[in-house]
Amino acid sequence: MPPWFRNFIQLSTSLAQQRSPHLKPSPSIYQLWNHFSTDSKFAGLRPTKGDEKPRVVVLGSGWAGCRLLKDIDTKLYDVVCVSPRNHMVFTPLLASTCVGTLEFRSVAEPIGRIQPAISREPNSYFFLANCTSVDFHNHQIHCQTVTEGVDTLDPWNFKISYDKLVIAAGAQASTFGIKGANEHATFLREVHHAQEIRRKLLLNLMLSDVPGVTDEEKRRLLHCVVVGGGPTGVEFSGELSDFIMKDVHQRYSHVKDYIHVTLVEANEILSSFDDRLRKYAIKQLTKSGVRLVRGIVKDVQPKKIVLSDDTDIPYGLLVWSTGVGPSSFVNSLEVPKAPGGRVGIEEWLRVPSVQDVFAVGDCSGFLESTGKPVLPALAQVAERQGKYLAKLLNNLGKAGGGRADAAKELDFGNPFVYKHMGSMATIGRYKALVDLRKSKEAKGISLAGFASWFIWRSAYLTRVISWRNRFYVAINWLTTFVFGRDISRI
Repeated sequence: MPPWFRNFIQLSTSLAQQRSPHLKPSPSIYQLWNHFSTDSKFAGLRPTKGDEKPRVVVLGSGWAGCRLLKDIDTKLYDVVCVSPRNHMVFTPLLASTCVGTLEFRSVAEPIGRIQPAISREPNSYFFLANCTSVDFHNHQIHCQTVTEGVDTLDPWNFKISYDKLVIAAGAQASTFGIKGANEHATFLREVHHAQEIRRKLLLNLMLSDVPGVTDEEKRRLLHCVVVGGGPTGVEFSGELSDFIMKDVHQRYSHVKDYIHVTLVEANEILSSFDDRLRKYAIKQLTKSGVRLVRGIVKDVQPKKIVLSDDTDIPYGLLVWSTGVGPSSFVNSLEVPKAPGGRVGIEEWLRVPSVQDVFAVGDCSGFLESTGKPVLPALAQVAERQGKYLAKLLNNLGKAGGGRADAAKELDFGNPFVYKHMGSMATIGRYKALVDLRKSKEAKGISLAGFASWFIWRSAYLTRVISWRNRFYVAINWLTTFVFGRDISRI
């Protein structure tokens, strides 16, 4: 049944009930009334009752949380997602949106499409909010709504009771305490970060073309500095060099000789890749005009960064991509922590010190007592954990362990085992790196060049969650290839 027709039927039924008071209220309204509390002491969702399905609450809408939401059996559970964004970001393609290779909608997947029950089931919800604290003893989370803008409502607090809680809150960009990084650098983790980079890049291009700007100021405005030589930093540098060579040289010919890209890395770029691939990447980036600088940033100022050897690097756009660390919310949780400050978990992704709480994705890490290393903050790790945990919760629900404190004596089955599938990164000019080794020390297939670029695009096109977004991505790539990148500043 088409969504518009289903909504029409629901609206017609509701109007008919208003005209006929003797009719019973619709089940959805009745259930909502009983589920939500308007009591000022408890605004939110009360504990589930015996005739209701158990409730799984997921904190976060990243790779781990969304994969769990996609695979959870909504015949067994009601699901509630709490996140400050109502979509999942396909992060491997986010760098492409900064320069117009892809449009922003192509990398954002709405939560309602990932798990339709959130949109249509009476007791499943998505709440645009941040979790501020967790009461593990009473199986409750405390949340605050996310509001923005001048004329919006003031944020308010509410509570949600859970039977099972999944912490998938992700991580935040790590600045290592470097002064000025948070204030002056732009990160590349969310769609709004990519939008900010694109607007700032195009603004600097247009301003540098205006009469009255000195040559020195042009060079500063059009100097793009990327800090961090991991896959995200290298891919963004490659996309930016492509944009400069193919679009800026054509459409901003007056200032084409002023624009440059500098990649700053403290150690080796792409340190997790094969040495042969790293050397190839350095060669290709240098050929594309990217200047590689080995150094440690010690200070970030509004118009320049200062390295540990007191070298100044002026910039007009500064993109920070130096890894991630635990968020303030994760730091505030009173649970055992894994090395690096992540939420400590055991082999079944449970938080061992509390009941019915699991943690997945970048916010979690194996406790030292498990003897397992903390897994890297990668999309494939988070997705695999979300898939595993959804299957585990489904099995618990079928065995009668879905409710709070009901799974203490149940067998959780096989523990989580992660097998690395390899790494990929594009470096611009229709070239990419594909490293299919299981680990840095292991032997395996490693490829570079045009064939790798074709594999990279094909693999990510198939990994995009919905057919709608796959179509968007394919059309964007084709449009860019034929007509060039969109340089509108909207």
